[in-house]
Amino acid sequence: MSQLTFAEAEYAIKKRKTRREKFLDQLEVLIPWQKLKQQVGKGYSKGGPGRPPYPLETMLRIHIMQLVYNLSDPEMEDYLYEVESMRRFAHLRLCESIPDETTILNFRHYLELHKFGKKVFDTINQHLADKGLRLREGTIIDATIIAAPTSTKNADKARDPEMHQTKKGNEWHHGMKMHIGVDDGLGLIHSITTTGANAHDITQADQLLHGEELRVWGDAGYQGVDKREEHEEREVEWLIAMRPSKRAQLTKSNPLAQAEKIKASVRAKVEHAFFTLSACLVTARFGIAAWKKTLIAYAF
Repeated sequence: MSQLTFAEAEYAIKKRKTRREKFLDQLEVLIPWQKLKQQVGKGYSKGGPGRPPYPLETMLRIHIMQLVYNLSDPEMEDYLYEVESMRRFAHLRLCESIPDETTILNFRHYLELHKFGKKVFDTINQHLADKGLRLREGTIIDATIIAAPTSTKNADKARDPEMHQTKKGNEWHHGMKMHIGVDDGLGLIHSITTTGANAHDITQADQLLHGEELRVWGDAGYQGVDKREEHEEREVEWLIAMRPSKRAQLTKSNPLAQAEKIKASVRAKVEHAFFTLSACLVTARFGIAAWKKTLIAYAF
């Protein structure tokens, strides 16, 4: 074994474990590394003339940290040089070669090119289920708009054909819409779909339910979901919020107003998920951003 660096020596004798270290320890236990390597290993460079590629697991670990801490490629490189706990999580040493921002960028493009986002998402979800970490009695469904550039000043001289416009309130938005299904107990995302921004939330509801729910929570945009053909055989309790105009007519002492307050408190779990997702760019149709939320929700 090579001699310890000053950073490694100081790290070894420190007296307190930081929150970042505890968080990374939990990620270490949570993530099925071997399964993930099998999922995304196809097509990964085995090396050749010149500098050998970094190990696949190292790049996966860096990618995970980049997602959970919402870091750009240059920031991720800086953190690997500056933070010993993150280097250890990535199985790197300061006295050895550290991936630069271009290497980190290329690995992300590799994941996008081979559409590994959904495979990774499904692998993490299955791992959580196998460990009994997912409650299955209720699902909260919701959607959010993710903005996309409207400019045509690009190589194709056109907007992305999968992006569309929609009006929310008095404002127009251009982009895509992410629909998620969240466990009403743990707040873990278990289902995700993406559409153009002009798709109505209600059209994706059936794809966000795993089929074992006893209850489904949703905002007023899902009014009438229980009457749709795809849910005719579904035996669940639909806990859909009132329309704002109708709720505004209720007094605070009205039992229905109290019920709406309870519904809103449960639905807050899905809003927290979207708050986390908004920190990330969704780079694939089945974004790894959803995977990020799954990891964070478990760790905390």
